[in-house]
Amino acid sequence: MKAVFYERKGPAREVLQLGERPVPRPAAGEVRVRVYVSAVNPSDTKQRGGHRGNVTMPFPAVIPHQDGAGVIDAVGEGVDPSRVGQRVWVYEATLGRPFGTCAEFTTVPAHKAVPLPDRADFEAGACMGIPAMTAHRCVMADGPVAGQTVLVHGGAGAVGFYAVQIAKIAGATVIATVSREEQAQRALEAGAHHVLNYREDDLVRRVREITGTDWGVDRVVDVAFGANLAVNMELLRPGATIATYASDSVPDPQIPFWPMLARDLTVRFVLVYAMPRAAHDEAAAFITEALAGGRFVHQVQRRYPMERCDEAHEATESMRNVGKVLVTVA
Repeated sequence: MKAVFYERKGPAREVLQLGERPVPRPAAGEVRVRVYVSAVNPSDTKQRGGHRGNVTMPFPAVIPHQDGAGVIDAVGEGVDPSRVGQRVWVYEATLGRPFGTCAEFTTVPAHKAVPLPDRADFEAGACMGIPAMTAHRCVMADGPVAGQTVLVHGGAGAVGFYAVQIAKIAGATVIATVSREEQAQRALEAGAHHVLNYREDDLVRRVREITGTDWGVDRVVDVAFGANLAVNMELLRPGATIATYASDSVPDPQIPFWPMLARDLTVRFVLVYAMPRAAHDEAAAFITEALAGGRFVHQVQRRYPMERCDEAHEATESMRNVGKVLVTVA
């Protein structure tokens, strides 16, 4: 089969190869998917690039990308044969495995190939997985948000874009932050009730005006935990929650323990790869229902052929794009 792969870690142009690889066979409890669209996540580029000193190859060769979409063409022992021919979206294809979605075929445990509703195309399916499941966990892990106010930092980012949508679907008032006008338009498209530019607006004053209270935010979804902690502390009501999945600019933040303790605040650290199976299943069910009902919008920045997968990785790493980077497999 045709596949993109790497045999050592490093810059995309230096290590990514396009060539022939053996077609994987589904083991017991697995399915094989004929991939049509593969998605590039930041974690994919970090894994390939040796982020934070992670330079050891877990396998002699790795086909990258956790997420994608396609059609099941074979099943392993113990999997219902009627699943052959089913359209699916795939998540965590390379979690502890060498067969990612940037290939004509991939194999995954059967539950990681989720039925794709008829009204959703393969591009929409490929956009799910890591970002949408992370967003669901951030918004919903600590109980219903109906009638609450949710502040989503980075509301046009890969996770934030879906966090805005999930929070709104779940009945919350959503305030999103962005850094430029293009992002503001995307956050509004996602359904944010209010969008603030953190480079220009006084976030504390504006959020208080919007909520009409000093402590009006019930939940924060945060892409930059350390950088935003001081602002969040001025906005969170007693008993509120910060759900965070990144802190790149301040990787080792200091925690204001006593002020947080005094307000009974919760910090939830969300890593999709470490989420329990039940959380994955809950996220998959919510996502599938939203896709079936046409309740999600998607933002695709650009599509690349497999021959230009290195450019797709570089586009993702640049952080200049608004929207998902996809690789067309078939």
